[in-house]
Amino acid sequence: MKNILAKLFNDSNTINEKSVVGFIAFFLMIIFAIVDIVQSFMGNKLLVNEFIFNSFLWLVLGCFGIGSVDKWINKTKKDPTE
Repeated sequence: MKNILAKLFNDSNTINEKSVVGFIAFFLMIIFAIVDIVQSFMGNKLLVNEFIFNSFLWLVLGCFGIGSVDKWINKTKKDPTE
């Protein structure tokens, strides 16, 4: 785990940090949805402010959108010496 974190914060890594953050936020949204469904079946209402869920939504969209644009820009910027 320490080795993975060291690689993540290294400037010359191959890990896309935006994708990591986006995946974690997406995973938390999935957990929220599952807990909400289970609570509904049990007859309880899960009280989470809407702006918290929307914040995770915008975080996921932003991370994956910026990561996709970054990948597209780097693909179009080919080295002319190749």
